[in-house]
Amino acid sequence: MSEKNTCNIYDKVVDIVGEENVHTDEPMSRHTTFRIGGNADYFVKPGNADEVAAVIVVCREYNIPYFILGNGSNLLVSDDGYRGMIINIMDNMDSVTVDGRIITAQAGAMLVRVSVMARDNALTGLEFASGIPGTIGGAVYMNAGAYGGEMKNVVKTVRAIDEYGRIYELDSEKMDFSYRHSIVEERKLIVLEVTLELEHGSREAIDDRMKELAEARRSKQPLEYPSAGSTFKRPEGYFAGKLIMDAGLRGYSVGGAQVAEKHCGFVINKGGATASDVVELIRDVQHDVDDKFGVTLEPEVKMLGEF
Repeated sequence: MSEKNTCNIYDKVVDIVGEENVHTDEPMSRHTTFRIGGNADYFVKPGNADEVAAVIVVCREYNIPYFILGNGSNLLVSDDGYRGMIINIMDNMDSVTVDGRIITAQAGAMLVRVSVMARDNALTGLEFASGIPGTIGGAVYMNAGAYGGEMKNVVKTVRAIDEYGRIYELDSEKMDFSYRHSIVEERKLIVLEVTLELEHGSREAIDDRMKELAEARRSKQPLEYPSAGSTFKRPEGYFAGKLIMDAGLRGYSVGGAQVAEKHCGFVINKGGATASDVVELIRDVQHDVDDKFGVTLEPEVKMLGEF
């Protein structure tokens, strides 16, 4: 890309979101829970739907790839970084309101925070999500779930936008939720806002359940190390972690990446891991599990950039 185009892109995006919300050559290791990743060409923080749409128009005008980023909790960024624009919705699009049994949250609101607000308003149904370290937009995008709950059970409506700036209002049925899937993922829409419909409950009972799940996570998951959560999707009829353990891969390492000893479904950054380490380890695990059990493990973690 020419220096002139680079300057034009920067100036146009600054006009939309303000200079304080535009960064260049931004280390993505600062923005993923894996703590891994090279630099992104542009890192932009819009504050509302109009700004998101306007930034995307600039990307399309200059044929620049873009990626919508929340908390980076399910993301592995290449060591070479990202030759495009990261549109970060977490920092400036995170308002949450409660009205009776309805919670309305902008896509960048952390799911943990929304869960706490539900508890504080004696609303039950979101306890399962109280330890998921992502944004509500990302959770809806992939129909996140844990401990028997899924986002599809509590989502009332989703407001989303496409690459042409068209706004969509989708109810739960139109979201076409299934295991780790939604229509917004399928059609590459961008979640802007989510409304949840919960039930009235006992604040004390809700708090007890959240504490119970938090303890279960601490005891069973390697939360002391950077990771992207569960590395593989659950294959039908199996559990990925058990397959990996039974394949003799507990503690298996490539460079600084390791199959967690506490829970084999997690790949962790034991220290200084690169994206290449993680990818090589994932491929080794896939090969061994397929070789021993004839089961194909599909990564749940999203990969961004060139691998």
